[in-house]
Amino acid sequence: MDTPRRRIAHLDMDAFYASVELLRYPELRGLPVVIGGRRIHQPELLDDGSRRFARLRDYVGRGVITTSTYEARALGVFSGMGLMKAARLAPDAFLLPVDFDAYRHYSRLFKTAVASVASHIEDRGIDEIYIDLSDLPEDTLTLARDIKQAVAQATGLSCSIGISPNKLLSKICSDLEKPDGLTLLEPGDIPLRIWPLPVSKINGIGPKATEKLAALGIATIDHLAHADPSVLQTQFGRSYAEWLCNVAQGIDVRPVATRSEPKSISRETTFERDLHPRNDRTTLTEVFTKLCHQVAADLQRKGYLSRTIGIKIRFDDFHTVTRDLTLPNPTADPVTIRRAAGECLRRVSLDQKLRLLGVRAGAMSSNAAPDVWGESTQGELPLVQATRADD
Repeated sequence: MDTPRRRIAHLDMDAFYASVELLRYPELRGLPVVIGGRRIHQPELLDDGSRRFARLRDYVGRGVITTSTYEARALGVFSGMGLMKAARLAPDAFLLPVDFDAYRHYSRLFKTAVASVASHIEDRGIDEIYIDLSDLPEDTLTLARDIKQAVAQATGLSCSIGISPNKLLSKICSDLEKPDGLTLLEPGDIPLRIWPLPVSKINGIGPKATEKLAALGIATIDHLAHADPSVLQTQFGRSYAEWLCNVAQGIDVRPVATRSEPKSISRETTFERDLHPRNDRTTLTEVFTKLCHQVAADLQRKGYLSRTIGIKIRFDDFHTVTRDLTLPNPTADPVTIRRAAGECLRRVSLDQKLRLLGVRAGAMSSNAAPDVWGESTQGELPLVQATRADD
């Protein structure tokens, strides 16, 4: 019997966080909207039943954009950009705070909807998945349309789908006709559809590699496909050079993995202003404990236990340190995680203001000392005098 021709789909929800918000606030449809910042930017309900929304020009702080609508992107405002910089580009854009509980809810809805059509799914995050359609009897276009319809009916949201013989090409294709796109690609289409694109469109070629390739005169995937392999090996090493040559030709043999074990789960927050270890210890206590409880809740929800708990601290001079502690038994208990994270914190000299704080759970498996920052028996923040090592 012949092996079925590989048909791999990559589904990417369109401006996912922003689209979920527009379900709640349909009056903002078609307008530039930015998601990010603090909860104080919640819309205000007026006496006449209408809502008043914060504008980007009113934002003060150093938060970053989580996502933006396509109308905001047209003004040069993209995810990862500082909100203050974005305010200079699009001062009249509307600003909404993030609501991850809502986003996770709609993530579960769309993935369940896809599974009703095609069950061979690789979860790649809150807003994207790979789907192996190879063994299904329906033709590719019908399957793609059925999936898009199922997602729309379950969520009221649109998605973009790319389908090709492998994950590499499908991920590129899902971005070609956004929003609400549907792109089918055959191997013979690669020179026309893929090679003209910049090398940065390949997942795995980041900013540094892009810059290094540009220095070699390699700006497009076409350039990469015709580059001298020996030059690539000299610049990038044998393994990465071989990978570059393969992906430029559209070669990718990775399977759609329906089950993958996460390596870690983490939660972190960047403060609106730098916090002092002593003067702001009440706030730090609350944030630190909340992060530990969030990590524990994530572990419990996903059905994992963790044996290694760690912390991440970024100081006001951007120096970052991490500390880890291995537990005798794996856990998803918030109190145990809080205690372990506190022990990690004791190993850091807190002699500067803090810009960022994070908690991480690693060494994960399927489920199967005095504190600092707020959970000591006397409710006091002990002084930390350990020497900070460089990371």
